[in-house]
Amino acid sequence: MLDTTVVIDHIEDYRPASLVLAQVFEETGLIYTCDVVTCEALSGGDDDVIAARIRLLDALEYVAVGPDGARWAGSQRRENRAAGRRAPGTTDALIAALAKSLDATVVTRNVKDFAAFDVPVLGYGERAGQGLRTSRKTSA
Repeated sequence: MLDTTVVIDHIEDYRPASLVLAQVFEETGLIYTCDVVTCEALSGGDDDVIAARIRLLDALEYVAVGPDGARWAGSQRRENRAAGRRAPGTTDALIAALAKSLDATVVTRNVKDFAAFDVPVLGYGERAGQGLRTSRKTSA
């Protein structure tokens, strides 16, 4: 399950993103995207950048959050607030919900954004940092 960072970074020729994208595809042959990633990825950039992002997104397996996933994402945000922690962002919660429902790994440069969720995360690049967790499952 790709986070938006991978889509943006790959189109911007950030080598670690391109390498992790190739690695995941080689290992699984299946890479997921969703409404959240599509919306975020197409929210900025010139016409050429948007066209390149659309081509990449169109090559991926599109999945959408259902009612159970949306409820899970909301409960994760609520539980973090109740425990006195910062509530994870809505978009990250929805991406994590999809990964959980698909038994997939979130691929992101921002590993810390997914630390609040019980989902496997594969980080890449400089910001992946020490929070890197790798998947028990190879679908992304």
